[in-house]
Amino acid sequence: MNFPENLKYTNDHEWIRVEGNIGYIGITDYAQGELGDVVFVDIDPDLKEITKGSTFGTIEAVKAVSDLYAPCSGKVIEVNKELANSPEEINTDSYGKGWMIKIEIKDENELNSLLNVEDYKKLVGQ
Repeated sequence: MNFPENLKYTNDHEWIRVEGNIGYIGITDYAQGELGDVVFVDIDPDLKEITKGSTFGTIEAVKAVSDLYAPCSGKVIEVNKELANSPEEINTDSYGKGWMIKIEIKDENELNSLLNVEDYKKLVGQ
């Protein structure tokens, strides 16, 4: 299982990669493994803003449908349109091509409440 050290994690198994004031958000390798084969990702292509802790879409896998929760607040810059045709990218490259949304981070202080890699590993029993 892959746990990149340059990411912040939520208790709900989302990750965020921060580059300046831009954040890329997706679900963790652990989460996609628990869900099984991802068959559909539902994120409104016209999504304009997200709020920390609120849902921004759903992910459907063979085993279940799960909500996606925002790790922080921000203005949505881009929704990964590739996932509409290739949701399996989440299973094969959850931290790369499987990113879901790209945001302009509203309040960097919100990132302080997220888990670092060691705390996330403890959360999932690794």
